[in-house]
Amino acid sequence: MLYTRLQQTVSGSEPAPDIFKIHNTWLPKYQKYLSPLPSSIMSKEDYSEKFYPTSLADFTGKDGNIYAIPVGIDGLMVYYNKQLLRKANVQKPPSDWDSFMDLAKELTKRDQSKKIVQSGLAMGASRNVKHSSEIIAFLLLLEGAELMDETRTTVSLNNDKAIGIFETYTSLAKGENGTWDTTLPQDLEMFFQGKLAMMIAPSWRVFDIMIAAPNIEFGTAPLPQLEANEEEVYYATYWGEAVSKKAGNVSLAWKFIDFMTQKEQQLKMFSNSVEIGQRAFGEPYSLVELGSQMEGKAYLDTIAKMAPHMKSWQWGDEKFVRASIEDAITEILERNRDVGQTLKSTETTINSKLADINK
Repeated sequence: MLYTRLQQTVSGSEPAPDIFKIHNTWLPKYQKYLSPLPSSIMSKEDYSEKFYPTSLADFTGKDGNIYAIPVGIDGLMVYYNKQLLRKANVQKPPSDWDSFMDLAKELTKRDQSKKIVQSGLAMGASRNVKHSSEIIAFLLLLEGAELMDETRTTVSLNNDKAIGIFETYTSLAKGENGTWDTTLPQDLEMFFQGKLAMMIAPSWRVFDIMIAAPNIEFGTAPLPQLEANEEEVYYATYWGEAVSKKAGNVSLAWKFIDFMTQKEQQLKMFSNSVEIGQRAFGEPYSLVELGSQMEGKAYLDTIAKMAPHMKSWQWGDEKFVRASIEDAITEILERNRDVGQTLKSTETTINSKLADINK
């Protein structure tokens, strides 16, 4: 709806909002309708000091200008059922990938017919894993894959590294060594029922669990890492405030966003969200200087640890790319399609769309 409104401002007199949110993966699609952040309001140097590196990368256009300012920061993290882990004499999920997967398999229980009655980890499928495409994106980052080119109109999935990642991912929903399968309910529902030990999702899923399953004792932890990697890497998914190119007063609009993202306002918004909205926490702070405010606090501590090392992909048409990746997972897992051929076809489909929408 927002994108359509912005298109209409070019061809007609249809009004569009002056200020609006864009996801951190949307910029290549939206840039042509946005006004860049004036350096007189905030220079790129100031921006890079105030906000996490992922925000600078995500909201910098192909022309080098910045097009959005984040009010919050968020990313994928591990949710774990404390009761189920304690039964295995484990306090929290391991931080290295191999140990993490060993625990997931240990926590997966099957009945006499080999059907999973308790899953150690919701991964491997797409239709009943809510953030499957984002998990794949994280795994590509973790393995150092070059998913997109500099034009942001071409993705690369037809290669050995991507094929290996999709094979590894889908293997988790196959056979007796898997931790998940396609017959199970949605991962979130399994977590509500106390039958899922670990899952991967953004921080806002905390509220879903608290509302639907208040008796579940759970915690969050950073995504597991590869021991061979020299640097940590986590997956960012959050929103930024942008200004329409057709805004009535572009400078004033940017000044307002700048004001809203300053320290005092972020602290007030966080406090108000907790007090008025009766939430466990407000929007995780986007300002680096407020990272210490999140340390040691339930759920937020995980974001504080991951935020400096978060990365993402500028997909542009996020909905289309995610759906294409999810379709590929289903083709490989449920229809037993060849991984290489499936990813070759998926790559062609995505690139055809991005060549048009991200130009």
